[in-house]
Amino acid sequence: MSGSRRRTQVAIIGAGPAGMLLAHLLRQADVDCVVIERRDRDYVEGRVRAGVLEQVTVDLMARLGLDRRLREEGLVHTGTNLACDGEVFRIDMAALTGGSAVVVYGQQEVMRDLFDAAGPRGVEIMFDAHDAALHDIGSPQPYVTWRQDGLEHRLDCDVIAGCDGFHGVSRTSIPAEALATFERVYPFGWLGVLAEAPPCDHELIYSNHERGFALASMRSPTRSRYYIQCSLDQRIEDWPDDRFWDELCLRLGRSAGGRVTRSPSFEKSIAPLRSFVTEPMRYGRLFLAGDAAHIVPPTGAKGLNLAASDVIMLSEAVTEYYRTGSDAAFDRYSDRALARVWKAERFSWWFTGLTHRFPDMTGFDRRMQTAELAYIRGSRAAQTVMAENYVGLPLE
Repeated sequence: MSGSRRRTQVAIIGAGPAGMLLAHLLRQADVDCVVIERRDRDYVEGRVRAGVLEQVTVDLMARLGLDRRLREEGLVHTGTNLACDGEVFRIDMAALTGGSAVVVYGQQEVMRDLFDAAGPRGVEIMFDAHDAALHDIGSPQPYVTWRQDGLEHRLDCDVIAGCDGFHGVSRTSIPAEALATFERVYPFGWLGVLAEAPPCDHELIYSNHERGFALASMRSPTRSRYYIQCSLDQRIEDWPDDRFWDELCLRLGRSAGGRVTRSPSFEKSIAPLRSFVTEPMRYGRLFLAGDAAHIVPPTGAKGLNLAASDVIMLSEAVTEYYRTGSDAAFDRYSDRALARVWKAERFSWWFTGLTHRFPDMTGFDRRMQTAELAYIRGSRAAQTVMAENYVGLPLE
């Protein structure tokens, strides 16, 4: 049964961070857009994801005028901590990078800010849009179809922005022979919990322990977020709270582990880790952004921040196109975005390798990890390299 047929300038597939940040940027530039999302708002906003924002992302929220709660509630971190078998040392990121820092502010809060402002700013979102399909993406007149409320809808446009994540329809709409894919799947996952409890430290602690990785993080002064490395064949049911707290405290070490407040978890999940990049990030009038084009392991918290830098570059390309009528900016987008993506992939891969225990690790491999951590601890130059990457490299 036929529904509506209409036109916009940019169709955005996916209402996650990439899609919604792009929508706000385009509306700010007076470019018409419609966001098409297969889930409802509660689902998208409720997904427990990233919590560390680079300066690029913080600046973007300010540029959009959406940073009031971020400034009031976000936790500014000027440093971070590394631990090796319980021995903790701090990296003073601000001192090493000329004052740069990160802000702990959960993705759920970012999404709430983006959604709350959408209506008043005229950002149109089509929630519960099922079976979305992309058509004629290699031509200057692409269009999108979907089902909603039992009706078939069509949206004609000039540009499609694929912001629908790793499992979305955008990337798979590109002919396979037009893409090159690079991937590493890691042989472990992260078991994460959320608990209403004060964090054990005012900054993050990344811990390398002989039993595996652990991370002490937070979402607020009263809400803790903790992770431990686990094998992929384990289930959440294998990890009752008491077992989780015991293992976490052991891996964090006596000092940090002794400060952990054991509280009932209200969210618990296991996430696999992978590094993934697809090239190019453009096919015709379809442009990929965020997780639709690349995935990083959560070590170093680059996922949401890469999505933000992607859409800054994409919004610049779109606005230049409408200002000049030239495809030149479109032609630059993929190479420009990928230059930053690969640097973030490198850092996340390196940091994961430094802090995790791999199933096939030998005694030599373990000694190399501990030697590198000792080198970082004693070298200002090594700490500067880590700090520059952790707070986020500048846009180019």
